[in-house]
Amino acid sequence: MTKLIIQIPCFNEAENLPETLVALPRRIAGVDTIEVLVIDDGSHDGTAEVARRFGVQHVVRHRRNRGLAAAFQSGLDAALAAGADIVVNTDADGQYEGADIAKLVAPIVAHEADIVIGDRGVADNAHFGPFKRLLQRVGSSVVRSLSRTDVTDAVSGFRAISRAAAQRITITTEFSYTTDMLIQAGRKRFKIVSVPIRTHAAVRPSRLFTSIPQFISRQLMTMARAYATYNPLRTFALIGGAIAAVGMLPILRFLYFWATEGGQGHVQSLVLGGSLLVLGVLTGLMGVLADLIGANRKLLEATLKHVRQLEEQVARLQDDEAAQAPPTPLRKARR
Repeated sequence: MTKLIIQIPCFNEAENLPETLVALPRRIAGVDTIEVLVIDDGSHDGTAEVARRFGVQHVVRHRRNRGLAAAFQSGLDAALAAGADIVVNTDADGQYEGADIAKLVAPIVAHEADIVIGDRGVADNAHFGPFKRLLQRVGSSVVRSLSRTDVTDAVSGFRAISRAAAQRITITTEFSYTTDMLIQAGRKRFKIVSVPIRTHAAVRPSRLFTSIPQFISRQLMTMARAYATYNPLRTFALIGGAIAAVGMLPILRFLYFWATEGGQGHVQSLVLGGSLLVLGVLTGLMGVLADLIGANRKLLEATLKHVRQLEEQVARLQDDEAAQAPPTPLRKARR
C-alpha cells in the first residue's frame, strides 16, 4: 500500500485554497491512497476552516506566522506521522498544475529517485520576466555546484520526497526550504531528478520577499550557511588559506627590503603579515573543530531518523489496536 500526502503550506490563502484543492488529483498510478495536508502558518482569514470544509484530511496550525521554511518542516513531520510513503509539496496560490503531481510521483514509485523537483522551464517560461529568468538560471547553477546535483530549477517549490529522504531532511533555515533542502539532499547522496511541469500566472505578489535584492541576499545567506554546515572543513580551510595568502604579501615585502636595504623601517609589514598568518591558521583550526561538530551532527541526524521511525511504528500499532478492538457496548438508558 503506497500512501501519498500532498502538503500545502498556507498563510492567508482562504481565497485561493479552494481552487487549488479542487485541482488536486484523486487517483495516480502506483498510489493506493491520496490524502491532503494543509499547514496553516498563522493565518487570520479562516484558511484552516476552508481546508476542513473542503474535506482536507490533515490540518496543522501554527499559532503565529513562522515562515515558509518552518511550515514546510511542520508538514514533513505531520506527513511522516500520518504514514506517508511519498510527500508532495505544492503552493496554495495555484501556481502549479495539480495534474502534474503524477509526473512528480512517478520516478519515486518506480524506485528511480528519492526526490523529484518540478522544472518550470525557467529559460522560456512565459510567466517569468527576462530578469527573473536570468536570476533563476544563475541561482540554479550555483545550487547545482554547491549540492553536486543536476537540478535545473533549484527554487521550485513543487517537489516530491520519498519517505526515506523525508526522514533524513531537517530544514534549519528560517527563510526558504528550497535551496537548504537541495544542498542537504545532495550532500547526503540522495538521487534527485527533475521533471518538466506546467505553471500558471501568479495571482498575487510573493509573500516570501518584498524585493528582488532582499530575495537575492537572503538566498545567498541560506546557500552559504547550508554549504558551510555540510562542508565546514573545506569552507574554513578556504577562508583561512585566503587570509594566510594575503598575510604572505607584507611578509614578502619585508623580506625584499630586508635583503636589499636591511629591513629598517619596514617592521610594520612583518607585524601585519604575521598577524594575518596567525589569523589564517586559527581559521583553519576552526574548520577542524567545525568538522568534528559536523560528525556529531550526523550522529544526531541518525538518532532523529530512528526516533521518527519508532514514533511511526508506535502510531501504527495504536491504529491497529484501535481497529481490532471490539466495539464498546452501549448502556441502556435508565428510565
